[in-house]
Amino acid sequence: MILAAGRGVRMRPLTNTTPKPLLPVCGRPLIAHLIDRLRGAGFDDIVINVSHLGAAIEGALGDGAALGVRIVYSREAEALETAGGIAAALPLLGDRPFVVANGDIYSEYEFERLRPIARQLARGSLAHLVLVANPPHHRAGDFCLRRGVLALEGEPRLTFSGIGVYRPELFSPLAPGARHSLAALLREPISRGEIGGEQYHGLWLDVGTPQRLAELDQHLAGR
Repeated sequence: MILAAGRGVRMRPLTNTTPKPLLPVCGRPLIAHLIDRLRGAGFDDIVINVSHLGAAIEGALGDGAALGVRIVYSREAEALETAGGIAAALPLLGDRPFVVANGDIYSEYEFERLRPIARQLARGSLAHLVLVANPPHHRAGDFCLRRGVLALEGEPRLTFSGIGVYRPELFSPLAPGARHSLAALLREPISRGEIGGEQYHGLWLDVGTPQRLAELDQHLAGR
């Protein structure tokens, strides 16, 4: 699943008319780079949730055939936040562990790494999150990682990359259509030691502002 329902407030005025996942990076929509990575790792069936300017995303990507994947859409009349959006899409995602990635990140993470992890989740923890070193705009981080298990407290702290694997059961406490953040949903299972994780050391960027979008475009163009 790719999360693409947010309004991209920090990206205004760019996102007044263009949804953030469609903003161009090296001449292609940001989300197209992510889909390429997923397809290359063998993830051919993709659910995308949409809300703000969702018709534009559907119009640009269609059924995914032009990108070599199959896309279905989970439409939200009003954005349900991260966990709420995933919960609403569960009928499209099935009853096995699934991968979720934020539609507003650029990363060269190797998604094929998540295939065996997804199989292990069926017998173990509720989720596996990919963490990165804290970027300048989020120096406090989100979680601590100890021997492959997330903790709420401790050092060093790391930042959630927006990439993870989840069991559907994690979202069962949420009422259909409820707005709910992923961070709030994860706190209790993390406190019980039920969320695993890893640190990724490669290229990753939260494309959250026009400046970071321009920096990413310049970096990739210079390769």
